[in-house]
Amino acid sequence: MIVAAGLSPAWQRILVFDSFETGEVNRSRASCECASGKVLNVGRALHALGAESKTVSPIGGMSGALIRTEFKTDGIEAAWVDAPPPTRVCTTILNQKDGTTTELVEESAPLDDDVVTRFQQTLKTAVDEAKSVILSGSLPAGVPADCYQQPVSGTSARLILDLRGDELLALLPLRPLVVKPNRSELAQTLRRDLNNDADLEQAMRDVNRLGAEWVVVTDGPRTVRASHRDGFLQVGPPQVDAVNPIGCGDCLAAGLAVGLGNGLDFAEALQFAVAAAALNATDLLPARLGRSAVQELANTVSVTSSAR
Repeated sequence: MIVAAGLSPAWQRILVFDSFETGEVNRSRASCECASGKVLNVGRALHALGAESKTVSPIGGMSGALIRTEFKTDGIEAAWVDAPPPTRVCTTILNQKDGTTTELVEESAPLDDDVVTRFQQTLKTAVDEAKSVILSGSLPAGVPADCYQQPVSGTSARLILDLRGDELLALLPLRPLVVKPNRSELAQTLRRDLNNDADLEQAMRDVNRLGAEWVVVTDGPRTVRASHRDGFLQVGPPQVDAVNPIGCGDCLAAGLAVGLGNGLDFAEALQFAVAAAALNATDLLPARLGRSAVQELANTVSVTSSAR
């Protein structure tokens, strides 16, 4: 089983505009809503890729009830932790005129100690049954950076961390299999600029030295890089007709876990994961993947390696 866990789920509104002008009245030509946020995108992607999985996350209020209903209707297994504050609502604005995506992000409400404790207990129970664990998303205000340490310490499961900042640094001593930030998140975590590829590769090596076996860094539609003590991999994402990029990194994390769980070596799993991320961009709603379509696209993805 693969566990997807995180503390910042969202209910997502997606609005499509022929043209969007700030400071003006804008009327959308299409709209839709769905469960989202990194943890829920990962959980849905795992389910779509055919993995036995469980999503662990706090939810609350009317938006939380909508998330619960959607996952139940679609047969996605979850262990919800009831929380008093309503789950946040975020909005994606897709401007068809210039192809831009704008995110209006509502920050997660603070969680009291009781909710965090119950989340940790629920996660610990799920981790005890897991082959892989994906931790993703930001922490709500007031949640300690080391909140994941106790539930995952001592596990033999593969740890895949799509985290940033102090919460990522707190888990590196546990020697996770994969750390998967994007370029800006890596810069934020290490508190330094990554102005060129040499800076980026040095930062990746530093995170390897701090405990990560593999560091995978995404950079929008550009080359995906992975580093290991033995060298580097580079993957050029396939060209697709992008509709909505939201959730691509989450699908990459899920694809890695599924590929590794199916016995692929790391380069093959990365091909599969990059294909999952690219295919996600072609759909209006996040993480609605087809496993066979992902595998077909993965067969076109090239990987190059270089020694350190």
